[in-house]
Amino acid sequence: MAIIQQKTINSHVMLFDAEHFSEPTPQMFTGQYWQAQNAITGQAKGRGTTYFFEHNKNEYVLRHYRRGGLIGKVLSDQYLYTGLEQSRAWQEFTLLQHMRTLDLACPAPIAAMLNRRGLYYQADLISTKIPNAQDLHHILLNQNLPEDVCQKIGQTIAEFHNQQIYHHDLNIHNIMLDNEQKAWLIDFDKCAVKSGSAWKSTNIQRLKRSFEKEQRLHKIHWQTADWQALLSAYNHTVENKAANA
Repeated sequence: MAIIQQKTINSHVMLFDAEHFSEPTPQMFTGQYWQAQNAITGQAKGRGTTYFFEHNKNEYVLRHYRRGGLIGKVLSDQYLYTGLEQSRAWQEFTLLQHMRTLDLACPAPIAAMLNRRGLYYQADLISTKIPNAQDLHHILLNQNLPEDVCQKIGQTIAEFHNQQIYHHDLNIHNIMLDNEQKAWLIDFDKCAVKSGSAWKSTNIQRLKRSFEKEQRLHKIHWQTADWQALLSAYNHTVENKAANA
């Protein structure tokens, strides 16, 4: 069971699960620290570098928050500070906690850190790594998905939506499949518990555009029938929830 504690060292404020890290330090939120421990097991490039590392026989993911778009060229990793609980890292950590209590297929939050610098802050997040999993984009570059796996993806997204979880960046890079073909969602920055239902169809259409874009750019193994299988399973799961409400 998670034992969430808070710790402040100078300008750094840390939220952490003491079951995993009993004495966290700001250095632990850098890739250089884990490289020095020979603990890095992999890296992923995006706006910045995401590090995968091992500690006490567990695998983790370390991500530094970075901005996109035009503002990211000026303030690449700085955010206006309006309070601890309003920060990106705290909100994602709290949302991940909430989703885990609902038994949704997402990583567990392990630690978050804010480094406040005047009016702005920088932030980092450590979460659990999903064992033996690859992102959907990588998989589809090499092979087709069976129909039942497409259905599992649709069901998984519906389970999040049924709990009113809005995924701000629902795309095929943020959907994972493990070696048992279980679907997971990752990267919940700027995501939230959202009321109503109107946003759900828009969220699904965002995912559809992601498939279409990657098929156009990278010729992924994806067909209209695959999308129909995903969408049908999604709709069926949502309708079942509504019928049993």
